Amino acid sequence: MTQKNNNNIISQKELPEDKKMDLNLRPKTLQDFIGQEKLKANLKIFIQAAKQRQQPLEHALFHGNHGLGKTTLSYIIAHEMDTEIQVTSGPALEKVGDLAAILTSLKDGSILFIDEIHRLNRSIEEVLYPAMEEYALDLIVGQGPSAKILRLDLPQFTLIGATTRPSLISPPLRDRFGAVYQLNFYQTSEIKEIVLRSADILKIKIEEKAAQEVAQCSRFTPRVANRLLKRVRDFAQVHDHEKINQKIAQQALEMLEIDHLGLNYTDRRILSCLIEKFSGGPVGIKTLAVATGEDLNTIEEIYEPYLIQSGFLDRTLRGRIATPLAYKHLGYKRGFPF
Repeated sequence: MTQKNNNNIISQKELPEDKKMDLNLRPKTLQDFIGQEKLKANLKIFIQAAKQRQQPLEHALFHGNHGLGKTTLSYIIAHEMDTEIQVTSGPALEKVGDLAAILTSLKDGSILFIDEIHRLNRSIEEVLYPAMEEYALDLIVGQGPSAKILRLDLPQFTLIGATTRPSLISPPLRDRFGAVYQLNFYQTSEIKEIVLRSADILKIKIEEKAAQEVAQCSRFTPRVANRLLKRVRDFAQVHDHEKINQKIAQQALEMLEIDHLGLNYTDRRILSCLIEKFSGGPVGIKTLAVATGEDLNTIEEIYEPYLIQSGFLDRTLRGRIATPLAYKHLGYKRGFPF
């Protein structure tokens, strides 16, 4: 297996292969959604209050790492509110006309979900302001001195935005969201429940210890857990195992070069480079990217969040530092190589 494929397996970003699987495994209600308990409790009140008032929900913003359930929660909200949802993304809205076509097709109470909302074009973002506040669409007709502003009334809709980079959302847009929710990484016990639920839906026979093994390697992310479950299933199928036990799961993960703590080949190479070439740090992210031959954004978005969350890496003002846990896990002595 190539290193590229290995990296794809642990990537939190949605891949083409995930789309069909996500549709099958995506929970339909808050009750079926595992994890994010505080957020779910707030959402239940948020939804119930809006239904009692017989009004659309306030605009909401979800932020958190890739693969934690922002899109899934948006679909759940639409289901709980018994309304339709239209889905798009910031990069897909290239012209004002693209947004206008979507807004004018909405119905009262509809939900418009914009993924990667921090990547909206500024001119499109400005069209959203009156749409969110006054349910109106302002279009400029004509050019020069004869140009006029045409205002179209819009149905009362709910905008749900999702972002992995909340700091990149402009303050005027952020202030127009009535509710802002952060999705956190999951506990291993929660990921185990998700693995068992997914296995049941996919009709995969798996023991609890095997599910625990997959959960430990999932980088605290449901999307990665489901992807690993599929790979372990394939391994068991090819080797004629009707039920996945812990040993089979371990063998499959070892074949993918993923160790028992969820680190893959590139994770270990980043940490080894940090320890061997820079005495454990601190070292700047740009220097680390050059030394490892990895793209800077790839390190920041795919590898670094998990390494920090797991306690292998610290991010300081002076740069990245390998922790004692990283030395121990990779078999280095503190002070190496001096």
